[in-house]
Amino acid sequence: MISVVLDTNIVISAALRAGGLPEAVFNLAINGVIQLCVSEAILAEYEEVLHRDRLAIPPEKVATALARIREKGSLLTPTDKVDPAACPGDPDDLIFLECAQAAAADYLITGNRKHFPDRWKMTRIVSVREFWETIADLHMANPA
Repeated sequence: MISVVLDTNIVISAALRAGGLPEAVFNLAINGVIQLCVSEAILAEYEEVLHRDRLAIPPEKVATALARIREKGSLLTPTDKVDPAACPGDPDDLIFLECAQAAAADYLITGNRKHFPDRWKMTRIVSVREFWETIADLHMANPA
């Protein structure tokens, strides 16, 4: 199974806009088609950002999203810290690299590619569109 780490901006986009690629990828994870990898630090960031007043996401939608992530996500405890130079654009993004490294995740999916290297250890860092196209290509090569 393909394993992924979702940057917070993907989860927020999924919550804010129905029918887009972020929601489609989020649903793949929640439906167990791909393995969502999370850490406590990532869960805390998802929760904090989803609750921001300016986003105006209904509390019940936030609660449902967080419950699904906790239920379907694979919770990891990263033990290796990542050098802040790996994410010069936003040091808060280090938690995603640390989780990806601990999980040996296939992909880290983000809306802010400029904040990340192209690759981290075994993990490819891609936009949601790049991931979606990769999944389509894999499905075409290996139809069920």
